[in-house]
Amino acid sequence: MKKTLNYLIVLLLISAIVVSGCSSNTESTGGNTNGKEGSEKTSLVIAQSADITTLDPQNSLSTNGDRVFRNMFSRLFNRDSKMEIQPELVEKYENIDDVTWQFNLKEGVTFHNGDPLTAEDVKFSLERVMNDESLKEYPYFTQIKEVNSIDELTVEIVTDGPMPTLLRLLAKSGADVIPKKYFEEVGIEEFQKNPIGSGPYKYVDWKRDDRVVLEAFDDYFGDKPKWKEVVVRAIPESSTRVGELLTGGVDIATDIPPNEWDRVNGESGISLINGDTTRVMLLMLRHTEGTVTADPKVREAIDLAINEQAIVDSVLKGTAVPVQSRVPEGVLGSNPDLYDSYVYDLEKAKSLLAEAGYKDGLELTFTAPKGRYPLDGEVAQLIASMLGEAGIKVNLQLLESSAFLDVYNSKSNKELIMIGLADGLLDASYSLVHYTKERAAGQTDYYNEEVEKLFHDAGRNLNEDERVKQYQKIQEIVAEERPHIFLFQQGANYGVSDNVQFEPRLDEVINFSDITLK
Repeated sequence: MKKTLNYLIVLLLISAIVVSGCSSNTESTGGNTNGKEGSEKTSLVIAQSADITTLDPQNSLSTNGDRVFRNMFSRLFNRDSKMEIQPELVEKYENIDDVTWQFNLKEGVTFHNGDPLTAEDVKFSLERVMNDESLKEYPYFTQIKEVNSIDELTVEIVTDGPMPTLLRLLAKSGADVIPKKYFEEVGIEEFQKNPIGSGPYKYVDWKRDDRVVLEAFDDYFGDKPKWKEVVVRAIPESSTRVGELLTGGVDIATDIPPNEWDRVNGESGISLINGDTTRVMLLMLRHTEGTVTADPKVREAIDLAINEQAIVDSVLKGTAVPVQSRVPEGVLGSNPDLYDSYVYDLEKAKSLLAEAGYKDGLELTFTAPKGRYPLDGEVAQLIASMLGEAGIKVNLQLLESSAFLDVYNSKSNKELIMIGLADGLLDASYSLVHYTKERAAGQTDYYNEEVEKLFHDAGRNLNEDERVKQYQKIQEIVAEERPHIFLFQQGANYGVSDNVQFEPRLDEVINFSDITLK
């Protein structure tokens, strides 16, 4: 009864903070940019919870960034709305042997500056991301061994072994084709000031922490772009995003938290649209020698002290599902035993801490974002309260999105950091790369020899049933050793003007030309 009462008090305090945030941030952050030509609306405005962090499509790794890049750049393949792989720049292709693929490019494709897109551009782009270890997309492209330009429109890709995920990889973020000649002439700094791709929309302007502006590329090789202008605004405060939606300042607002659902549903002219995502909220724990979380008993105690179902029910109003895996439901290789599952045993958590030498409690630092994901700050506060029940004093660092990303990307966080991670490949290999030694270095510093071998072998296994079992075994090991403690798999919640037709996708990509006027 005491524990329940404590949670209620915490939730009341959190609710007060939410209400306060709603009442003090209703002012518009910008004017109505829904451009019209005559009586026809020609401008689309989308509001996201966080800004993009770069204009380099191979150094982003964020859903917010990919929503912009997916419309500026082209890839050899893409995913349709049913998540099926479809050719994009490719006219036809052939799997010559287990490690060699040949791709014939479409004729007549040009970049936004008018230069033709050729096999040399594909070779340059893929070699950049598979060789430059500083790029965030690099870890996903290491199985590509060679890229050869056979002629102007023919590319050969050689992998370092059988690679069942190659086409998926060529459809994901990071596989964006950038113009070799232009990039080499201006360098990365100038490229980011005026990025050039071959997608349906071309770059106009980026006002950091405010908006990205794109306009239609009339010479796009595919279907004609639906909108003359698209503005992607960054509005971290959810109440402000909803306020902009209510006043017509934006057409679509992402990441509408449950506490705003009644406001959206109660207004005419806008609707709440729900969808699925592959995003899993989780805690990263340092296994780094010298940290308290290097002790497996401490990590298990932290996991046992957190009641994920209570978080889902109270803060998120049942809009998420507790999980014990980084591989989300709906992705190849997910482990059904770890979905809709959690461990919670407060008394055992206390016992483990005592066994680990922390009978009188311990203190650690917990870093979390505020405003990057729906109700992330409120979730972090509740976790801190739950850990306090077990005797863990938490120094909670709640950071705005850009400051949070600085800490995460520099790997300068202390024992715990909370983040939401999606799966851009829709294959378990994407999520499980986090548990390889190279990927974990400096972040969790996790290493397990069996995991390392399973991951390597699965990535080169053309037998899908065996590959799935290898990935599921990795998830079982990770659930026991806890480099990550998993919280829940999120749903997607969009506020949408009734003037436009919009269907959410599992990968959270928004193809601007898929959105139409009603």
